[in-house]
Amino acid sequence: MSQQDSNSTLATASVQQIYAELLRRMGEDPTRDGLLRTPERMEKSTAFLTQGYHQSIEDVLHEALFDVDYDEMVIVKDIEFYSQCEHHLIPFFGKAHIAYVPQGKVIGLSKIPRIVDVFARRLQVQERLTQQIAGAIECAVSPQGVGVVLEASHLCMMMRGVQKQHSATVTSAMLGVFKTQLQTRNEFLSLVRH
Repeated sequence: MSQQDSNSTLATASVQQIYAELLRRMGEDPTRDGLLRTPERMEKSTAFLTQGYHQSIEDVLHEALFDVDYDEMVIVKDIEFYSQCEHHLIPFFGKAHIAYVPQGKVIGLSKIPRIVDVFARRLQVQERLTQQIAGAIECAVSPQGVGVVLEASHLCMMMRGVQKQHSATVTSAMLGVFKTQLQTRNEFLSLVRH
């Protein structure tokens, strides 16, 4: 079969057929009892795990921005997130800690974890995920500053490659006063640790 024939076959194959072929290439029999519905389940699972591609921050924040005369730090910490490494399609997961200093507008608190999910439910690298969350909050409410810290365990490091089961990756994005004012940044980092 030529490359062109192969591309043509892939273009017309359903997602479930592609998953069945993947199972065959792994050395499995997709028609055996335990795998019979696996391509269907894989399609549904993948759609859920990557639903962030079909969500926008505008839709998530719909009617959840409020005018408030408050200019002290707002922190939502220990937000669980689950994502997939774009290099290996293997999960990474952890906690997000997010703070911002409002400037006339605040975000409904339940929307902050939803912002995390919009970006986490895409193929990612942790560094980009951290920046995207900070940027979305900055665009949404134009605060005095935003601080984001993500702590994650990467199964691509734990299950394969270097196989370091107890390693953690920490990334941060500091914008506005979190970047320019050491006292603000230190307050955020201190509150996240406790």
